Amino acid sequence: MQYFDINMGLSREDILIRDTAREFAQKVMRPISRELDTMSAEAAVADGSPFWDFLAKAYELDFHTILLPEYYGGQGLSPLQVHLVFEEFGWASFGLAVQLAVVCFPFYLACMTGDEDLIDLFVKPFCQCRDGSIRGCWGITEPDHGSDVIAVGEDYFGSDKMRGNVQARPEGDEWVIDGQKSAWVSGGTIATHTLLHCQIDATKGFAGNGICIMPLDIKGVCKGKPLEKIGQRDLNQGEIYFSGARIPKSWMMCDPEFYVPFLDMILASANLCMASWSTGLARAAFEEALTYSKQRVQGGRPLAKHYAMKQRLFDLFARTESARAISRAAINLNLNLSPPHVEYSLWAKTQCTELAFRNTHDAIQIWGGNGLTKEYVLEKLFRDARATLIEDGNNETLARHGGHIIGETYPRKALDF
Repeated sequence: MQYFDINMGLSREDILIRDTAREFAQKVMRPISRELDTMSAEAAVADGSPFWDFLAKAYELDFHTILLPEYYGGQGLSPLQVHLVFEEFGWASFGLAVQLAVVCFPFYLACMTGDEDLIDLFVKPFCQCRDGSIRGCWGITEPDHGSDVIAVGEDYFGSDKMRGNVQARPEGDEWVIDGQKSAWVSGGTIATHTLLHCQIDATKGFAGNGICIMPLDIKGVCKGKPLEKIGQRDLNQGEIYFSGARIPKSWMMCDPEFYVPFLDMILASANLCMASWSTGLARAAFEEALTYSKQRVQGGRPLAKHYAMKQRLFDLFARTESARAISRAAINLNLNLSPPHVEYSLWAKTQCTELAFRNTHDAIQIWGGNGLTKEYVLEKLFRDARATLIEDGNNETLARHGGHIIGETYPRKALDF
């Protein structure tokens, strides 16, 4: 289906960037993602896997630096251009889209600190990498903790009963880190670096956390096996273990004093990505349903000619355009603001993931039994969409956090209501 963009102001550069991303999505991401989906989690990242072909081609095209400023070697895209690219990636494969974003996450956040030493040491080499050999991940989720680690508005967030699984203690000019991150760390078993959340002051609960950038090839670090799961099987995830791992104190990018505002910046960025990819996923389901309904004949005419089907198709279309409007509005706001208005990112993530999930669900209903078979991509889209309702903070927790922000900060003077 030819994609129609109702934004009449797209520049030639915007269209070129979108079309380049679309070609990569169609010719590289979608075929490889479907192949990886049939493989075991270990085989998917083993030597010779098509996963590494995908990553190498993505790095060659600088897709690993989409979020990074041009000043440090990134692409320096506008918020709209970021969305155009991410929507195409989400259309092709939600799992590989996540993978391609988390590889930059430690370096993206290092840019936010403005620390030139960290930028020279970590960010610039990452931007210059063209073979996929430098890969980041986001080490936040833990075996005993999930979305509660981001539940800033809850009373337990700052309770001393909330002991993190990863602890950091100062020793001379270094931090010594012990503990474990859970199997849900995206890119965890293949990453060379991590953006690591660790607890510094356990008396303050999660409010006593810090965030550091940490190479994963140092002494005291090891990784678990890749995780098997029902959705986003093309996204590598797995545990990371720390036992007396040491880093210089200067690599701790924020301490408990600045943890909550730094966490909000991370959440704002991550959830903008989730919303953009979900728009692509919603569109993919809509396109599959529309194409099938025009080809499948029932009762002597194509499904699309039946009265009830016309309403179903319109609902799929409406959800896709709603997701696009929401995610573009949020990304345009929060990639132009510092600090961001986090509630708008949370709004976009929760709404767009729900819209995408409903589209994949209804598209399968239109396809009938064929939608349940692995011969077609639709059942994969459904499984991938289900994961998004939990991913990067489950939607219920994110909604509560957004409600806390709204209750604490509204009315905002910067916004005109």
